[in-house]
Amino acid sequence: MKKLFFALFVLLAAQASAQKFALVDMEYILKNVPAYERANEQLNQVSKKWQAEVEALTSEAQALYKNYQSEAVFLSDEQKTQREEAIVAKEKEAAELKKKYFGPEGELYKKRESLMAPIQDEIYNAVKDISDQKGYSLILDRASDAGIIFASPKIDISNEVLTKLGYN
Repeated sequence: MKKLFFALFVLLAAQASAQKFALVDMEYILKNVPAYERANEQLNQVSKKWQAEVEALTSEAQALYKNYQSEAVFLSDEQKTQREEAIVAKEKEAAELKKKYFGPEGELYKKRESLMAPIQDEIYNAVKDISDQKGYSLILDRASDAGIIFASPKIDISNEVLTKLGYN
């Protein structure tokens, strides 16, 4: 039994050493892709514009509430109810707009997907081409550093990926 286990261990070790591995640093690659920087700038501009719209509605709701507080003693019950409903409606409108723009499936998410997906696909294809050409079994992202304690710079192919993409 020990001989079988040892033989299996040696076989697995031999197979593992025959495999080729490489690393890429996605942060480094993305910093050197001008289209990514342009897309980020577009996203920032759109995000600021939408945030200003949400803040404007929130400010309107706050103003309505302050006016209501200062005038509440002079209002009839019916007027109070109308004002309260208007405040709640404005707050709800602001919350819905915020969700529309910044929610999990919101406009910002969709915009990010539409701008970033082509860039990510291009990088993925470049990495895959290099992997196929050089026979790599596994390529890890150094930037995510999920469990990578040390990696030799010799196996980092980030510059090759940038070259393949047409950037130096």
